[in-house]
Amino acid sequence: MQFEINLVLTPEQAFHPDHFLSIASKKLNITASDISSYRILHKSVDARQRNILVNLKLQILTGGEKVINPIEPFHSKNVTNKQEVLIVGSGPAGLFAALHLIENGYKPILLERGKDVHERKKDIALLGRNKSIDPDSNYCFGEGGAGTFSDGKLYTRSVKRGNVKRFLELLCFFGASEEIMYEAHPHIGSDKLPHIIQNIREAIVQAGGEIHFNSRLVDFKVSSDSVKQLVLQDGRSFKSDAVILATGHSARDVYDIFTRQKLSVENKGFAMGVRVEHPQELINRIQYHGDPQSKYLPSAPYTFATQIDGRGVYSFCMCPGGFIVPASTAEGEIVLNGMSSSARNSGFANSGIVVEIRFEDIPSEFKMDSLPALSFQKQLEKLAFDNNNNGFEAPAQRLNDFMQNRNSNSLPQSSYTPGLNISSLNHWLPAGISSRLQKALLQFEVKMKGFNTNEAIVAGVESRTSSPVRIPRIAETLSHTEMKNLFPCGEGAGYAGGIVSSALDGINSAQMVIQYLSR
Repeated sequence: MQFEINLVLTPEQAFHPDHFLSIASKKLNITASDISSYRILHKSVDARQRNILVNLKLQILTGGEKVINPIEPFHSKNVTNKQEVLIVGSGPAGLFAALHLIENGYKPILLERGKDVHERKKDIALLGRNKSIDPDSNYCFGEGGAGTFSDGKLYTRSVKRGNVKRFLELLCFFGASEEIMYEAHPHIGSDKLPHIIQNIREAIVQAGGEIHFNSRLVDFKVSSDSVKQLVLQDGRSFKSDAVILATGHSARDVYDIFTRQKLSVENKGFAMGVRVEHPQELINRIQYHGDPQSKYLPSAPYTFATQIDGRGVYSFCMCPGGFIVPASTAEGEIVLNGMSSSARNSGFANSGIVVEIRFEDIPSEFKMDSLPALSFQKQLEKLAFDNNNNGFEAPAQRLNDFMQNRNSNSLPQSSYTPGLNISSLNHWLPAGISSRLQKALLQFEVKMKGFNTNEAIVAGVESRTSSPVRIPRIAETLSHTEMKNLFPCGEGAGYAGGIVSSALDGINSAQMVIQYLSR
């Protein structure tokens, strides 16, 4: 027989299968020995009250029945000699567009400016030691995209974009833990993602697709209303009847190509701010109310969102048990991001705290630029670089000192490996950002008493929450408004905001390419 049951448990009960199966069997009026197999369907932590609870939904089978693996596999086809589709970028949008094309009998050819994940790790290690930066191989560029080394957070509200369950199934098929199928806020971990990305690449190549690394796009050749050819930095060129553009939010040179070709691009709203880091034990103590059973729970996350002076201020890419990482893509700029391993056990908790930026917030000196929002973003990253003392060290300040507009005399230990240097962020951040951050942090302290402490730091800057540029496309076809065979998608095109939404947008774009080519 098969049963589904919802349980409300203590953290210790939910931690031990023997405990929750015993409780489930009593509720079902069977013995624990009757249970032949089980599967967790959903799991979430409710920490709103002092006594923390865990909600668990189980599928239980008895009578010798076994749970059937619910993961639908990747349906590969041999596409070696099939119609080719060019995909620029091998982040979530590009990779999952490629998988969708293969399942439907088309040959994807991916052009990736960076290196494969293993070579990319070497460049990231050098950057982490504050040695050097490769502008084509770093935390933002390379196989797997920016998401590969930013924790692999899979939570999304974009359920209307497509089949999230199918996306998660494919990740499991390629090596992710099945926990992502039932966790309320699933993540994979930057230690596990490279292997999954490699498995996806091997599946694409085995099916007859192609992936070309160190292949940066530098120009289009267009005729009438179509892109006829893509030109790479080494002089190679590729022709195709359709192009999926999935270049990510940091590929600024792609926007330059559009400007040079007089193709439409436009400014869009985005956000900038700082990255805040606390000892994880402090966040656990706040979020779990000092509950002794919190040792059975994962490192505690948090989320904030408020309105300050007409602009949203919110937490972004919160990494419990994580690390702050250098997400710059060039010399002369400081950009921060966060990541966690699958265990989330670094001892630190960090999150972006960012302020919404609208076009009217952009200083007048940038308004004459072709893309003012992008220019403003670059300026803040340059300010962060100018306010540090050594390479990719990050300017930082104790949190309470930031709140009180006073200089810090020292900094606590941090997870940021290139190093920190003391800098008064409230003196050089744009006033519209720093003042809103300070007001928002006062509200955050009310929700999480103890959050505003000098055990924590603010470091600059968190500037690439999303692209400040949108590449316009036709809603019905997802093709560019002027190029009928060019399909911009994902974060770089301004239509996604994370791994899940980017992957779904890539799949949707691939489906539109199939419809276009079939016509």
